[in-house]
Amino acid sequence: MTISFGWGPVEARALAQAAACVVVVDVLSFTTSVGVAVEAGAAVHPYRWRDATAAAYADRVGATLAVGRGEATPDHPWTLSPAALRAAPMPPRLVLPSPNGSTIAAEAEGYGATVVAASLRNRTAVARWLADRGYGSADRPLAVIASGERWPDGSLRPALEDLLGAGAVLSALAGTGTPTPEASAAATLWTATEDPVAALHGCDSGRELYEYGFPQDVAVAAETDSSTTVPVLVDGAFQEASAP
Repeated sequence: MTISFGWGPVEARALAQAAACVVVVDVLSFTTSVGVAVEAGAAVHPYRWRDATAAAYADRVGATLAVGRGEATPDHPWTLSPAALRAAPMPPRLVLPSPNGSTIAAEAEGYGATVVAASLRNRTAVARWLADRGYGSADRPLAVIASGERWPDGSLRPALEDLLGAGAVLSALAGTGTPTPEASAAATLWTATEDPVAALHGCDSGRELYEYGFPQDVAVAAETDSSTTVPVLVDGAFQEASAP
């Protein structure tokens, strides 16, 4: 099996040890926000913790720190909201704190894997980039990781939006490599879902964003195949993938 699928940081750590490339999927909102920022020209530094150390890290790398959705001000419009990032003037460097997507990216990078940020917006572009470089082959095994969310006790909460996002990438990779049963099942979920956009708006995480007053973030995340940007983690920051 040359294409695997897993959930969260723990499984990312396990699968990254044998993978040449790890694709991180965190649809609402980390990897969607990464894509929006990178396609606007920013280098995006993932950071594991959403606490006071994030500001110190941003200072150290010379980047602007994205704050929580409810913390935006006219002087600091950069948040974890992909819709807000799209509307804001984009700084050259941006730090995106995320206990889910950023942690997975760091785990994978620590094992020397190439790390790619994928969402519904760039699922076909990511799949094409991976296939063009031989990822998913016996020589270059591939792992696709759905980030999921966290329960109050810190344990993993599987999230439909990330399963759909991972399945969307895996479906676009059909004919490439040999998927595990888990990867095949995720791809099948995507192709079998009659209205993925409606599912995204109606899932637990989508409804939460509506309740918090951020329905536009769900709308941006649902823009399937609207982007050709492939963010790749290079020297600690996601940047537009280089040409072959």
